[in-house]
Amino acid sequence: MFDSLTERLSQTVRNLRGVGRLTEDNIKDTLREVRMALLEADVALPVVKQFVDDVRQRALGEEVHKSLTPGQAFTKIVHDELVHLMGDANDALNLRTTPPAVILMAGLQGAGKTTTVAKLARLLQEREKKSVMVASADVYRPAAIDQLQTLATEVGASFFPSHAGDKPEKIARAALREAKLRNMDVLILDTAGRLHIDEDMMKEIQALEKAVAPIETLFVVDAMTGQDAANAARAFGEALPLTGVILTKADGDARGGAALSVRQITGKPIKFLGMGEKTTALEPFHPDRLASRILGMGDVLSLVEEATRTIDQDKAQALAKKLQKGKGFDLEDFREQLRQMQKMGGLTSLLDKLPGMGGMAAQVKDKVGDKDMRRLEAIINSMTPRERRFPQLIKGSRKKRIAAGSGTRIQDVNRLLKQFTQMQKMMKKMGKGGMKNMMRGMAGRLPPGLQ
Repeated sequence: MFDSLTERLSQTVRNLRGVGRLTEDNIKDTLREVRMALLEADVALPVVKQFVDDVRQRALGEEVHKSLTPGQAFTKIVHDELVHLMGDANDALNLRTTPPAVILMAGLQGAGKTTTVAKLARLLQEREKKSVMVASADVYRPAAIDQLQTLATEVGASFFPSHAGDKPEKIARAALREAKLRNMDVLILDTAGRLHIDEDMMKEIQALEKAVAPIETLFVVDAMTGQDAANAARAFGEALPLTGVILTKADGDARGGAALSVRQITGKPIKFLGMGEKTTALEPFHPDRLASRILGMGDVLSLVEEATRTIDQDKAQALAKKLQKGKGFDLEDFREQLRQMQKMGGLTSLLDKLPGMGGMAAQVKDKVGDKDMRRLEAIINSMTPRERRFPQLIKGSRKKRIAAGSGTRIQDVNRLLKQFTQMQKMMKKMGKGGMKNMMRGMAGRLPPGLQ
């Protein structure tokens, strides 16, 4: 995520860390690089100008000149100003109202609005323990209602049926009545998108907003459209009392222009980031954590939260006990680690959140993507239970059979066994208390305040 921006900005501030003294000249040169990085990331020009001015004023102030490490002080200023640019703190959903709390979803066609409805329903049910009903007032896009029904079933949310021949306002009122009758905590209302902003669309969604009086009106927009996303959000904000923005497809956005422009241009907070196609791929937006990731400092807090939610604690404890007793780490364990990693978004997502590893995410993606992870699992699945427990048995003829069974080559099987051996050695160290040493080594790379 935001790979090119991370690479440019993190390198720029890294060049200053070893500088013993900051002058107007080297600050000027650095800010020129920062400016270019932001413009190439498709950040809106007025936002770039304001950001650079704010950083310059602070960099030339007392806090840097009095610092023993001016380079680090400058890095902190850039970090703080990025946080401020994106909204200072996480702006959570406001559900403090007489149930059901109505959330109205607005946006242009193709932004991933319907999928985001399902993602949000899942998040509210799993993390907030809310009962959620979803309804579609999109009577224009073919199969929009059917798509939401399918997704609602997948995430376990209640679905209010509607029909293409119904009027959107009528659907909204009926869904609200049903949600009240069933004592639902939250009603999420999907609306029609358009290829562009038009008067009819605005009138329709304004009527919907009046009909259900939502406590949250969220604008869903594709992050990959850059500053155009912020401009579209502003246009909607002029017609609707928007309470926030959800940026979708942020995982595929190498630039970051939308994330850095939306708050300044619209005055509305980004509340969530869509980070993939799965219904679990929705993250609350934390400006401070994202600023750390953009500067290559990682995002340990999000990583810990994600691990707590997704990792099977019983299996993790069972493996820890097994290692402590001196029993070997086998291919069954390796397969389980691959599965847990995929639950957490894959290897590139993990690297993106680890301090100092953000720049490696793009390189690793080319060499070890999610497809490679699934291929590794397929190879292990092609082994017999005995082979998985005793990997040393896997020789010539067995390798040939495993490769044929998994649709891979013998070289792929050899590569997996090599990776497994490396993992086995690491796990052996962890079993002897090596985890403490590993974490101690990582501590020096954590962002300020997390060490």
